[in-house]
Order: sequence, then structure tokens, then C-alpha cells
Amino acid sequence: MTNKFKQGLDKNPANYQPLTPLALLDRAADIHPDRIAVIHGERRYTWAAYAQRCRSLARALIGAGIQRGDTVAILAANIPEMLEAQFGVPMAGAVVNSINIRLDAAAIAFILQHSETRLLMVDQQFAEVARAAVKLSGLQMDVVDIRASDVPDADPVGVIDYERFLADAPADAQLRYPEDEWDAIALNYTSGTTGNPKGVVYHHRAAYLNALGTSSMRG
Repeated sequence: MTNKFKQGLDKNPANYQPLTPLALLDRAADIHPDRIAVIHGERRYTWAAYAQRCRSLARALIGAGIQRGDTVAILAANIPEMLEAQFGVPMAGAVVNSINIRLDAAAIAFILQHSETRLLMVDQQFAEVARAAVKLSGLQMDVVDIRASDVPDADPVGVIDYERFLADAPADAQLRYPEDEWDAIALNYTSGTTGNPKGVVYHHRAAYLNALGTSSMRG
């Protein structure tokens, strides 16, 4: 039976957009472009600059061949590049996998294998364990080194530096927002204290609603 309330009410850009935290970044950059968003040592990024770096990361990943649904992992401390990955990876249509920096090479290798990681970004603080993990995984993956002046230099794990990776991003690459709010946005792994870690998938809708819930609890 035809339902009168469903006639001519199909989803379209005028009445529906998938819920995604990517929209929160876009809004912050539009409404507060000159406010400081990121502070790390001497580094300062406004919301506009931060958003642009996230978009450059997304375009660099697309240029590197990352497809929708691919896993992009990052092994890094609480640094600006980690923040950029949280938006830049999903903007490429990929799934961000933030790896616990306290894990050993064997555990990281398992995560890389299980998640079928296509590209890994490595904070140079963890170059040694990352190099061992990549070797143990037996996977062929691109590795991007995140280097910083305030961290002792280390031999590179990959073949390209993060800043060069962003600088070489194709300017015409189209960002990939979620086609459905149930598309995966992040893959996080449990501690694996009694066995191998388990992958936990979050989708764009959940991440968006969690962000709203967190902001409403600020007191």
C-alpha cells in the first residue's frame, strides 16, 4: 500500500546529510577561522589552518592510492599530526586506526595484519618499534615518518616525511565524505590481555553523537 507520507520525500541534499564529525571541523573553520585550535610547544594552528592541514592529509592519502574503506594507521603521541589524522583520514574515506604507543612490536604487527593496514604514519619517537612491527607483519605498506625538531632524530621507517607528504598532495583530489552515516570512521583495538587484541569499529554517526554528548556535559 502506498503511504502518502513517503511520496516525494526521498532523501536529497536539501533535507538530509549523514551525521559525521567532519561537519564539526568544517563549521569551526567557517565560524571561528582565526581562533587558535591547536597548541603544541611553539606550534600554533588556527581552526582554518588546522582544517586545511587535515584536508591536505586527506588529499595526500587519496593521491597515495588510499580507497574508501582502507585502514590508515598512526603510531604517535599526542601531537598535532595525531589530531590531523582524526579528521584527515576519514576525509579520504578511510578508517583511522590509532595504535597504542605502549604496545610492543609483536602486538603492533598483529594489529597491522588484522586491520589490513594500507598506510602507516609513525612518530619518530617510535621508529624502532614501528620498524620491527612492519617487518614482523610481513605486509607491504606505505610508511610516512612524522619528524619534529624537539625529538631526537631517528632513522626513517618509510620513504617520505609527513610535511613533504602533505606538500605533495594533489590539489584537485576530491574529499570523500561518508556516503552513509554508518560508514566506519575509526578502528580501535582492545588491550588483548588474555589473547590477541579485538578490533572495535566506530561509525560516523556514533562519533558525531558522542561529540555532541561530550560537549553538552561541559560544566
